[in-house]
Amino acid sequence: MLPAEAYTSQEVFDWEAANFFSGWTCIGRSADIAEPGMQRADKVGDSTALLVRGSDGELRAFANTCRHRAHELLPCGGSTSARAITCPYHEWSYNLSGELFSAAGYRDMANFDMANFPLVSMNVREWMGWIFLDPSGNGGDFDRHVQGLAERLTAYGIDRLVVKGSHEYVIKANWKIVNENYQECYHCPSIHPELCSVSHSDSGENYLGERGAWVGGYQDLQAHAATMSLDGSSAGTPIPGLSDHQMRTIDYIGLFPNLLISLHPDYVMTHRAIPLSPNETWVECAWAFPPEAIEKADFDPAFAMDFWDITNRQDWAACESVQRGLESGQAIPGPLSPQEDAVYHFITMVARGYSGQPLDNHPSVQTEAANS
Repeated sequence: MLPAEAYTSQEVFDWEAANFFSGWTCIGRSADIAEPGMQRADKVGDSTALLVRGSDGELRAFANTCRHRAHELLPCGGSTSARAITCPYHEWSYNLSGELFSAAGYRDMANFDMANFPLVSMNVREWMGWIFLDPSGNGGDFDRHVQGLAERLTAYGIDRLVVKGSHEYVIKANWKIVNENYQECYHCPSIHPELCSVSHSDSGENYLGERGAWVGGYQDLQAHAATMSLDGSSAGTPIPGLSDHQMRTIDYIGLFPNLLISLHPDYVMTHRAIPLSPNETWVECAWAFPPEAIEKADFDPAFAMDFWDITNRQDWAACESVQRGLESGQAIPGPLSPQEDAVYHFITMVARGYSGQPLDNHPSVQTEAANS
């Protein structure tokens, strides 16, 4: 494990917010801001960003501060739809490309040029139906960040799937504990009887070798199970185009720092995390299904949501207990099991970040690590 302080220290938490969560971070789904004029403000790192869908269909991201007196353009979590971006304080208005076009009382000032006061842009990327933001501009090449992941995801057509249910949780545990728990099933026989009844906890393998800033692997379904549900049956339809292997396995992928992707034969579940404090993490769990399933008159996403809500709560209880143990002052890091190799790769990624090295697992990174 990492030292206990990595999970309990406010100083470490503040550093992670300013470094890990100021680079490429998942901030939501494209479908949530699909129409021209739609605007939404979200927390990212230690600041907030304004997402805007332009009249040209392009998604843009700006610092959520007016160029006049820095008033928020929208409250964090707020949304609207309009033909312009208007600050509610003094009504400075910007077009959907972020250019100032109206500033009350400044029209007759000869030395005032509205072209000098556009909103501050942030790097944004839409990928596989998700929105990723790099507010610091230091996140590096996005394609390198996700290298090798498209080949695991493309067959699922995630950008055409439709979210039909979501839950929000506040977990009293550090965000890294949530990630680590997700990356191993060594604990499954102990706390997940429902999961073990439909999936082999000691099956599958992890994806190793050169890749971007992600870790993951797969597990097999039990012979009787068509998917992950309480009885192994599916109330949906298979995702079109999956291979025989994909129809019999569940992938568990963690894209650093905050997106966990679970690939099922008939739905895709994601956990999107936002750290709130050293010992508290907000998590949104969402379930997306193929349109063919949703079109069924009797479609009900509960078969997937109920199963995973039970499993999630079992995991959150374990994560919170780990957090309490780490805060006890008595915790001494122990050895990881061979079944926790993905946890090892995750915490190695974190350690590379702490030491100023790139997060991804490229040969150049391995050489840098060997020489440091």
